[in-house]
Amino acid sequence: MRRERLTRALRRAAALLLALALLPQARAGIVDAPGDALEIALVTYGPGAIYWERFGHDAIEVRDTASGEAVAFNYGVFDFEQENFLLNFARGYMIYRMDAVPAAADAAYYASEGRRVTRQTLALTPAQRAALRDFLLWNVQPAHTRYRYEYFTDNCTTRVRDALDRVLGGAIHRQTQAPSHGFTYRMHTDRLLAPQPALMLLVDLGLGPDADRRLSYWDESFVPMVLMRVLREVQVPDGHGGTQPLVMRETQLDAGRLPAPPALPPDLRLPFLIAALLLGGGLAWAGHRAPVSRGARLAFACGGALYASLAGAAGLFMTLLWTVTEHRYAWANENLLLFDPLALLLVPALLRLARAGARSSRFARALAALFALAAGFALFSKILPWFVQQNLAWIELGLALNLALAYGLWRRR
Repeated sequence: MRRERLTRALRRAAALLLALALLPQARAGIVDAPGDALEIALVTYGPGAIYWERFGHDAIEVRDTASGEAVAFNYGVFDFEQENFLLNFARGYMIYRMDAVPAAADAAYYASEGRRVTRQTLALTPAQRAALRDFLLWNVQPAHTRYRYEYFTDNCTTRVRDALDRVLGGAIHRQTQAPSHGFTYRMHTDRLLAPQPALMLLVDLGLGPDADRRLSYWDESFVPMVLMRVLREVQVPDGHGGTQPLVMRETQLDAGRLPAPPALPPDLRLPFLIAALLLGGGLAWAGHRAPVSRGARLAFACGGALYASLAGAAGLFMTLLWTVTEHRYAWANENLLLFDPLALLLVPALLRLARAGARSSRFARALAALFALAAGFALFSKILPWFVQQNLAWIELGLALNLALAYGLWRRR
């Protein structure tokens, strides 16, 4: 937190120095430089080490070639100390803002964190450069700088993409409508969060079917590194009746020391299947032996209660995301067929089974059987066209544990 506060203080100081510098240089800087004296570049910063930096970042650099002044405009500024920030984050209501800082200082900051820094000089006409500069200066004003942030559809990179597409008359949008290589929001999320497995699994569990829609290249460019790659393929008029690449020149300003993210998300199906066989098999064995073994009885009671607690908590988490928040990519989560909030009702019944001679109640057996049937339907639903969520790994785990729980409870009837 201290590091975050220091970072914000440095960025605010840099922004203040920029504002002060612009006033006396109104005749020798980016503010009123003619379009043919401006240079526009997309600067892309690779993923960082902290969880909110895992998706990378980017900025539009506007440079006055006459004075040498260069300013980086980015849309990724947020503040933990903002009033009700954590509450709004939980609700899915996030307010971000735009910022403008000296380009050299911005690149140096990200390079100091070990992040790769790449600069792409763009082939815009003088009129387009001036129009983009004017739009960015308007957008950075206090009355226009804040916006409602959405993870996939309106984030710091889609704002950069849209600003460039705006001055290009929609050229980027028109040329990126083809389906990408089968990628989805979930796949990009999992691969970028893969270095932090616990967070990746929690996010993957909480994402619903909307995150599994196949993306176009336009949609996929919500990731900064993907936008950088997509722009390499965009063509623009060359002014002589032909076309030319939008990216005139690409320069790696810093190679970074952090490893690049994996190209593909981890395949969770095999490790989850192994975990399902081990955990589900162990719970079923304990349930089978519980009537005649004190150790097995305790193992089934405690293991079953622990699983019911975790499953119920996960179900409650997913239900709240769907019903009381605006995280729409978590709505209608099919994992609720596996992990039901009502599983919390089984915890007292399971703990009672630790006592010798205790029997399961009819209610507990019926509820466990219902959970097992729901998990079985979740597996069957994968052949139906209406259930598109890519959650087979979670089905493997949930089905095995729900079946083992139901079996153990019915053994104790």
